[in-house]
Amino acid sequence: MPRRLAALVPLALASLLIGCATTPAPRPAIEAERAALDETRDRLTALEAELEEAREIALSQSRQERRVERLLERGFELVGTRYRYGGTTVAGGFDCSGFIGYLFRNEAGIHLPRSTRQMIRYDAPRVDRDELRPGDIVFFSARRKGQVDHAGIYIGDNRFIHSASRRSGVRVDRLDKGYWAPRYLQAKRVLITDAPELNLARYAGDL
Repeated sequence: MPRRLAALVPLALASLLIGCATTPAPRPAIEAERAALDETRDRLTALEAELEEAREIALSQSRQERRVERLLERGFELVGTRYRYGGTTVAGGFDCSGFIGYLFRNEAGIHLPRSTRQMIRYDAPRVDRDELRPGDIVFFSARRKGQVDHAGIYIGDNRFIHSASRRSGVRVDRLDKGYWAPRYLQAKRVLITDAPELNLARYAGDL
């Protein structure tokens, strides 16, 4: 090969390599990359939406848990308040539904029906006895079998707080034994929450 042509060979090879390096990618490859990017973007958008929904649920549950805690704490503060038929105030005293209505209205912002007969028909989920949670309303038939005439608020550990009678006023009783156990009718969950069992040790002096 002539020396002059031999000198041109490296230049020719370099030009060929540059030409290969700058050759546009085939259109199907570009479209596939775009589709993959779009799919990734859609997944990220869906994930962000799921995270936001989970955040809202967590905030809602936290608010509900605080409402239950406030309601029960206030209930314990009222232990010993006198019983009064038709009563709805701290100063005047409470009957059973008046006590429940007072707590739900003032601590949870929920206005319940006035009487136990109306309250048991309130539009709220019915709860099985073995699935009770703090804040659930429990109903009893104290005088007429099968007809509701008393109610209280479940606090956990098979106990409930209620305005019991003229003799004792607001007090805590057991749900699983004693006078109220055979008189239990049903329960309703007005506050929808996954609140944990109340730490009853905090209120040991009231139980």
